Amino acid sequence: MFVDSHCHLSFPELHARLDEIRAEMAAAQVDRALCICTTLEEFDGVQALAAAHDNFWASVGVHPDNEDVLEPSVETLVALSRRDKVVAIGETGLDYYRLNGRSIADMEWQRERFRVHIRAGLERDLPLVIHTRSASDDTVALLKEQGAGRSRGVFHCFTETMAVARDALDLGFLISFSGILTFKSAVELKEVARYVPLDRCLIETDSPYLAPVPYRGKTNSPAYVPYVAKQLAELKGCTVEEVAAQTSRNFEALFRLPEPAGM
Repeated sequence: MFVDSHCHLSFPELHARLDEIRAEMAAAQVDRALCICTTLEEFDGVQALAAAHDNFWASVGVHPDNEDVLEPSVETLVALSRRDKVVAIGETGLDYYRLNGRSIADMEWQRERFRVHIRAGLERDLPLVIHTRSASDDTVALLKEQGAGRSRGVFHCFTETMAVARDALDLGFLISFSGILTFKSAVELKEVARYVPLDRCLIETDSPYLAPVPYRGKTNSPAYVPYVAKQLAELKGCTVEEVAAQTSRNFEALFRLPEPAGM
């Protein structure tokens, strides 16, 4: 019924409980998940998770925040993206939240890393999983510079303004909402969620982070994605079932996956 479009099941706090988490997912009717890669060092483990389970898929990429890790090339990303069950490039993008005394000009290494991911996505015709924090102007500008409207993908864990949402939609990207949408303080984000058409929405947990209410502050799990769906349904004035069905269709279309048997 539900799809978690972004989680980190390879992270130790979740991987150690994988059997338990899969049972909780089944009980919560969360039938599929996209396991997200954040470093090349992590990729083998992420891809192995997807290969071992028929309801998991994987991405390949290097998170913009990660330093002192293997730097990706277009050739490396293209080669790894041909592995079984890999359906996306990312998590990639820009993050200027923690500059640690550096200027935005000093972050050119991050912008060049993002360009590499965009080029790999275009070469393989795979969607990008976009992370942007305190860097939305440059994120949109680089997508326009490199993709010229040909790139596709999702702005994950969206927390940006209405203007950024419009830019993302104009570029043809989907917007994914996380447990943050359930937070009382997320007033502006709730307005964005009302605005974004349901056929352009995804839902996610970003596990193990950002657990939704009523689990806020605890370790997140894909089993909690229905709470995001419930909040989105309330904002849209529709049923949870409608949100589940449409976001699942959106997931299948973006990542070019078949409907699961029995749907």
